[in-house]
Amino acid sequence: MALSVGQATVADIGSLVRLRLDYLSEDFGEITAEQEDALVAQIAPYLRWHLGTDLQVFVARDDEAGIVACAWLLLIKKPPSPRFMHGRTGTLFNVFTVKGWRRRGIASEVMRALIDDAKVRQLDLLELNATEDGYPLYRTLGFRNAHEKHRAMRLWL
Repeated sequence: MALSVGQATVADIGSLVRLRLDYLSEDFGEITAEQEDALVAQIAPYLRWHLGTDLQVFVARDDEAGIVACAWLLLIKKPPSPRFMHGRTGTLFNVFTVKGWRRRGIASEVMRALIDDAKVRQLDLLELNATEDGYPLYRTLGFRNAHEKHRAMRLWL
């Protein structure tokens, strides 16, 4: 097993779409064929537009199997504040390792590369919503539960 960790490129879009669909299937349950077609039609153009600009995707590649793990980082520029002196934050999502490659430390390697890059970019904060399976990994990497005086809220439109 010769793994390399680095950033994805536009040549990887097909693999990234597949990994996104696999992640969503595990997270949300079964995806219908109609939903999958709609997602593919939207994810690939999204990646072509954002990959390498405000979206960085870090991957682990095996020489034979191709991409076996990924972590997506959406870069967000906010007005600076005392908590975000540079105004740069990142939202992590779609941290995923292909079945059969799990529990080998691959996600840790991908996440460490992503965190190192975030430091170089002078991001003030990385945030994510952890699954039960991912929670121990993120704790090991230094992520802590967010205890804010503000409450996270959403309005689905």
